[in-house]
Amino acid sequence: MKISKELKKRARKIKVILMDVDGVLTRGDIIYDSNGLEIKHFNAHDGLGIRLARISGLQTGILSLRESGTIRTRAAELKIDHLLLGKEKKLPAFEKLKNSLNLAAEEFCFIGDDYPDIPVMREVGLAVAVQNASPLTKKNAHYVTRNGGGEGAVREVIEIILRVQNLLPSAISQV
Repeated sequence: MKISKELKKRARKIKVILMDVDGVLTRGDIIYDSNGLEIKHFNAHDGLGIRLARISGLQTGILSLRESGTIRTRAAELKIDHLLLGKEKKLPAFEKLKNSLNLAAEEFCFIGDDYPDIPVMREVGLAVAVQNASPLTKKNAHYVTRNGGGEGAVREVIEIILRVQNLLPSAISQV
């Protein structure tokens, strides 16, 4: 895949990759079992991508409107650095994280799929919409993935960033 000059310019600066969950790390389905317990279907390829990011020294984070034990379990398994759950408005949560890390907005990538993600996408250095995102969300993205949410979109973005930062071969050799 050919990476545009603009995408390369943005990807070079990324230090933190933030992701929505429903529709990004999953296909967007919210399933409950007969006991009312939430079930989510995560993609193993995205999990490996997050591991590659961590190996390469990039920080990762989840920024979600929903509070969920299922998300907490997956985040712990993947050793996600920043877990921002149950945030009614995503932008203030992003601003607080940005300030606490003492980083510029251009050093963040955010991967989203729907309207609540747009305010953060408008602030970060690399705004990404997954292939199955809403049209308005895609319009606010610097890059739209070839893969859909829950189908390897997160890994696709991470591999682009690592490739541009010349970190991918080294990360792959460590998995």
